[in-house]
Amino acid sequence: MAYSDFTLESVLPAFELEKIDTAGFFSDVEVVAPSAYLTTGLERKASLATAIGTEKARSELIVADVLVELREHCDRRISLFSGIDFNIDSEQGLAGVCDFLVSLSPNQFYLEAPAIILVEAKNLDLKLGLGQCVAEMLAAQRFNAERGNDIPCVYGASTTGVEWLFLKLQGKCLHIDMTTYTIERCDRILGILASMVAQEA
Repeated sequence: MAYSDFTLESVLPAFELEKIDTAGFFSDVEVVAPSAYLTTGLERKASLATAIGTEKARSELIVADVLVELREHCDRRISLFSGIDFNIDSEQGLAGVCDFLVSLSPNQFYLEAPAIILVEAKNLDLKLGLGQCVAEMLAAQRFNAERGNDIPCVYGASTTGVEWLFLKLQGKCLHIDMTTYTIERCDRILGILASMVAQEA
């Protein structure tokens, strides 16, 4: 198995997770105003990515820009990786490629613990990315613990670029925010991502 083989229905019992659904779990965070660079970029690229209609286009034209903006907002004190192999436990299916991974380490040349945010880009159906994202979050927990840099929570997102669903994994407890956040409120999406970094930094 690999990350992409997991669904939400299969990953929960496989790793004995307790799931808690909450609407607006992340909605109270302080917004972060996007830079003029990101605002202009999204105006140019979001509709193009939607028209192309592939995960690759959405990843490259929307999601990557949002996460680069997060890194800049954090004064490059975090690192961002795209399309890296993240093979932690092949026997349990915790292996494969992550669309995007954010670490609290500023080292950009190779991944250092703690990994904090995993982002899965999907073409149309956010739910399809949930199981895969949760499996990657579990792998991040193990990665951090094995390197003696365990943090209380690991976060995740399943996104089409235009719509975002956010998750939080604390021990065996998985919180899923049932609110869908849209790129029209990019300031809120950036605020949520920034709050994840701030809470664990």
